[in-house]
Formats: sequence, structure tokens, C-alpha cells
Amino acid sequence: MHKKWEYYDSNNEKIEKICNEFNISKLLATILVNRGLEKEDDIRVFLEPTREDFHNPYLMPDMEIAVERIMKAIENREKIMIYGDYDVDGITSITVLQKFLTQIGLQVENYIPNRLDEGYGLNRQAIENIAKDGYKLMITVDCGISGIDEIEYANSLGIETIITDHHEPLEQLPNAIAVIDAKRKDNKYPFNQLAGVGVVFKFIQAIGKKLNLEEKEYLKYLDLVCVGTISDIVPLVDENRVIAKLGLKLINVTKNLGLKSLIKSAGYAQVDSSTISFGVAPRVNACGRMGHEQEALAIFLSEDEKEVEMLSDKLNQYNRIRQDTEKNIVKEAMEEIAKNGEDKKNVIVLGKKGWHHGVIGIVASKITDMYFKPSILVTFEDGVAKGSGRSVPGYDLHDALCKSSKYLDKYGGHEMAVGLSMKEENFEEFKKEFEKIAEGSNLKDIQQVIYIDGVITAKDINIEKVNELSKLEPYGEGNKMPLFAYKGLKINSIRALTEGKHLKLTLKDENIIVNAIGFNMGYMIDDFLIGDKVDIVGVLETNTFNGTTTVQINLKDIMKAI
Repeated sequence: MHKKWEYYDSNNEKIEKICNEFNISKLLATILVNRGLEKEDDIRVFLEPTREDFHNPYLMPDMEIAVERIMKAIENREKIMIYGDYDVDGITSITVLQKFLTQIGLQVENYIPNRLDEGYGLNRQAIENIAKDGYKLMITVDCGISGIDEIEYANSLGIETIITDHHEPLEQLPNAIAVIDAKRKDNKYPFNQLAGVGVVFKFIQAIGKKLNLEEKEYLKYLDLVCVGTISDIVPLVDENRVIAKLGLKLINVTKNLGLKSLIKSAGYAQVDSSTISFGVAPRVNACGRMGHEQEALAIFLSEDEKEVEMLSDKLNQYNRIRQDTEKNIVKEAMEEIAKNGEDKKNVIVLGKKGWHHGVIGIVASKITDMYFKPSILVTFEDGVAKGSGRSVPGYDLHDALCKSSKYLDKYGGHEMAVGLSMKEENFEEFKKEFEKIAEGSNLKDIQQVIYIDGVITAKDINIEKVNELSKLEPYGEGNKMPLFAYKGLKINSIRALTEGKHLKLTLKDENIIVNAIGFNMGYMIDDFLIGDKVDIVGVLETNTFNGTTTVQINLKDIMKAI
């Protein structure tokens, strides 16, 4: 499918003004304008945030009530149960809160539901066990906002609950003593896109202020807060940007043995957002996906180097198993698509017995990326079809599930990602209904769009200019890597790498040679010949080989020049 190239509108007056005020290149200033950053203070916070740029934690809903309850717990020497989630955001949330509360003298334990047996969020059996163990105060992290019945059950057993969450609340809030969530309708906090661990950070910051602790006593956890924030794919803007930017600096000198070990085993030369997204996060998430969430938590809590080394090996092993499992499901899914012509339909809906339901969400993402179609994958187990779906921008997957809900037992999520379950016997009827809904939608008109920050020329193929772009780090949701178009290049050489998987080119622009690499673009090898004139879109980066550093363009698309 041909991708649509869309350019940001350039405002040269604003760009020149920013160039002069901040003494930066036109390339960098252009991207800042494209990101909607024009005010001097906004640009300063974006490029060089400080600890002074955190918002007041007491603006969060119910923060005062929650902090007072912690003061009471300290006074009464109560023991506290932290109830969290099994993904990176949940694991880092538990770690940060448990370490901080222990540091201020509280007795703290934790509970993480097993993804394969219990699923996400609060459940009655776990709450019952927590009550039997004598806990009177429970704090949820990265979950709890939708647990209305479960919180009532906890109340009936004599457990008071503080909810800290970042997910969308339902019409009714749970009857907890405090509900700290900036997505509440009555929220007055200036930023509502924090990750779960970001909300936990605001909680410990508020407690720290109440106890008149030095800032370093809670700021020292920003390394783990940064890991959870980047991993949860929340927009890296406003306070998330402050967390990520300051947190990455702290990660480089982290004292957390587990985090240090995971970065080392990931093998990245430098620590940036990619190190977290592709090195640390998959190893931690693999534990939850494969049902070993306790090891993920243990590696961050441990102060024993030998234990950390052993756990690091385990996490690497779980990640390899996850990768192999994922690879097998992708292969089987693609065979099914080819065999039944699923790629000719508007949506791809597949189901099979034996697919690991902790992994099929990732596979659904890959299938959607490959075919640029919404996809739903389910696994059949004991008469139940359970799975995940992913969408393309412009198609509301959750709305489509609502319209086909008569076949579903449970479903949830949002426009771009959903989870669902149904009786296995309903799967084929659901599939027909879901495809019918897609046929009557706007899907045929949705085109894959590449948003381009600007057009570059030979003068921009400059190591200093490319290095300056690192000021835009950390990249992530809400702050994507900038993309540039380069037009009228002549193909000097072209070949496929790694058994035809990737595309490697050298391109000529008058006197200069431009190196380009297109990962997973090897299928385009037969579309171009040496001597063809092409336009390309890609990311500007540096590549070091045999001690020599050159500018390279990481391709996102290529077409013959008009």
C-alpha cells in the first residue's frame, strides 16, 4: 500500500525567532515548531527541564486525604498491602512505592495477580486472602479505578483502600477512602497523561513534602519512574517529559542493581528511550506475559548482587521463550492469512487453539503493522475464546466491539487496542458480524500517513546537525522521532540484506553520497534499479563502522521521483 506523505506547515518567522533565541539550528527549531512549542518557557522545559518543573502533587484529586491516611498508618505502625499490575508500569509502581514506604518506616508487602490465572486488576479471592492476612490498608497502583464491586468487597472485610491509577474512570468512582487519578471528571491537576508509576511518584512526592524530607529522598526513584513511564507508551510531553528526561540521566548512574543488570544484558552502548523500550521493557513484560511476574518485581527490589544476576538470567530466558512463542504464532497467523485470503478483507480476525494468550496481543500489533488492517487474534481454551485486538489510526476498534457485543462475554480497551473474550462456539458468528461492521465503515478510505517535519538537502547531511537532534530525546508517544524528506536522489547502489529482509542503498546528490538503510523493506528490492531517481523519507542518524562515523538515513518510505 502506498503511504501518504503529509508535511507540517512551516512558519519561517517562528522558526527564525527560535533559532536566534536558543542559538540552535533551523532543523531543530523547525521540529520544535512542528511539536507546537513556541513559548520561550515551554521550549526551555522541553529542552532542559529541571526538578522545579514538576507540578504541585496536592493538586491531584484526594491527595490530601491519602497522605493523611499514610500519616495515620505511620503513627499506628500499620502494615500495608500494595496491589499492582504485572506489566512494567505496574512492576515499577510497586517497587517505587514499596521502597519509599519502607524507607519511612512502614511495613509493606505486595500482591500482583497472575496474568494467566487471574487476569488484570482487583479480584475478590485476592482481597479475601489479603484480609485473612490481617491487612487493614491496601494501596492500588496502576489499577483499581474500575474495581467498584471489589472495593465494596474490601470495605465489607474491613480493608480501607487508597487507589492510585491513571486509567479512565467509569461513571461511578469506587468507594475507596481516596481515589488519586487525574482522569477524574473533577480533576484540577494540570496534566492527566501520567503513567501509573507517574501517579505513584506524585504520591511519594506529596508524602515527602508532608514529612519535610529532602527532595532527594523521593527524586532518587526517578530512574524507575522513567522506566515505567517510557514503557507504558504514555505521551512524553509536559510532566512525563520532565520525568523521562531527568530519569534517563539518573539511569546512567542508577544504584538499582536490577535495572543496572537489565541494561547491561540488553547490550546497548548508550542509555536512551530505545534502551528502555526495546531492551528493558520486553524483558520485564515477558515475565508477566509468561506468568512469572514475581521475578520481575524481585529483580528491582533485590539488594543482593548474586540474586540479581540469577534473576537477570531468568528474565532473559523468559524473554527468549516469549520471542520464540511470538515468532511461532506470527508464522501460523500469516499462514492462516495466506491460506484463507484474510488479507483481502477489511479486518483480520483469527483464532486457534494453543496460542499463548499472554503473547497474542503483541502478535496482533505485528499483524496490524504488516497489513495495515485492524486485527483480532484469540486463543481457544476450555471452550472460551480469549484474545486481543489492535487497530489503525482512524478506525475505532472499541466501538466496533460494542456493535458486535451480543457475541461477547467481556471486552474492554479503547480505539486502538482491545481485549475480549467469548464462548468458543460464538467465534465464527462474531467474526462474520465484525467483518460486516468493517465493510460498512470508512476503512477503505483510511490511508497510512507519514508526517514529515521538513525537506532536507545536502547541507543537512552533517554530523553536528544530526547530533544536535539528540536534544529532542527521549522519543516516544507524543514526541516521535522527526522524519525528513530528501528529494531527487539517484540510486548509486542497492542490495538486500539478511536473506532479503532489509534494504541497503547508497544515493547520490550531485557530489555527495548518502547512505540509507530500510529495515524490513527488503521486499521493495525489485521496484528500483541503479540510476533511478527517488524521493525518500526517513530518520537522520549517525552510524559508526570501523571507527568512522557517518550520517545515515533510516528509511521509512521510498518512491520514484516525479
